[in-house]
Amino acid sequence: MINGLRSAIYPVADLAKAKQWYTEVFGVTPYFDQPFYVGYNVGGFELGLLPDGGTPGKAGAMVYWGVRDIGAEVARIVTLGAAIHHPITDVGEGIRTVELADPFGNLLCLIDNPHFDLTAVR
Repeated sequence: MINGLRSAIYPVADLAKAKQWYTEVFGVTPYFDQPFYVGYNVGGFELGLLPDGGTPGKAGAMVYWGVRDIGAEVARIVTLGAAIHHPITDVGEGIRTVELADPFGNLLCLIDNPHFDLTAVR
């Protein structure tokens, strides 16, 4: 039985720069910080940075991180160096998504879903 998202792992070439950038974007410091992996707890989910873990890419799997004000978050993250890969899109029923390109070649996707019930997450 699949219990939901647990981890999103992003390959990065420059671990120090990626760690600094993701710490700023998510507003949390890593709980696990080693030369071979940096892990963050973001709202109960894992964001991992993997040095030399492969080629960063915008064509692979997409992981969406939940936000409450997608416009404000996009503006904030773009000022930190991300670029808009695909603009904010209303996908129906008040749900909006966006794809941002991080400075390291990965997609950082956000979703503003008013129907998502965090109390159901275990």
